[in-house]
Amino acid sequence: MTIVGFNFTKISIERKGEPKGRVDINNNISIKDVVAANFGLGKTKEKGVRISYEFTSNYNPDIAEILIAGDVLFIGEENDEILKGWKKDKKMPKEIMQDLLNTIMMRCSVESMILTKDLNLPPPIPFPRLQESTPEKGKNEYIG
Repeated sequence: MTIVGFNFTKISIERKGEPKGRVDINNNISIKDVVAANFGLGKTKEKGVRISYEFTSNYNPDIAEILIAGDVLFIGEENDEILKGWKKDKKMPKEIMQDLLNTIMMRCSVESMILTKDLNLPPPIPFPRLQESTPEKGKNEYIG
């Protein structure tokens, strides 16, 4: 699978209230459409697939909502298989779907982190936190 393009077509974030107490965030990706497409790569034209998606982050309690929509441009030997599977029952091969969803999640998560920072909202993916640790008795702490 070769992803040759990744585009945002819509970015929407709405702050509805102040975050108070525990906030749960549900992230979701949905594939909206899959169509055949021709891409001009250099002097040649390649046949590929344009996959439209939506990434949403819903906050509970209802303090905010994020919607990011876009397209992933794909070129590969599996073009026909992807198109036939999508037209038949809205499915794709498992390994392609996994790579596709991971790419969408990574790119949209980074974009939504930037947007939530600007609106003072909790990020849709938790940051790692450092915790103080206490050394066990009899062990020296190594400081490099």
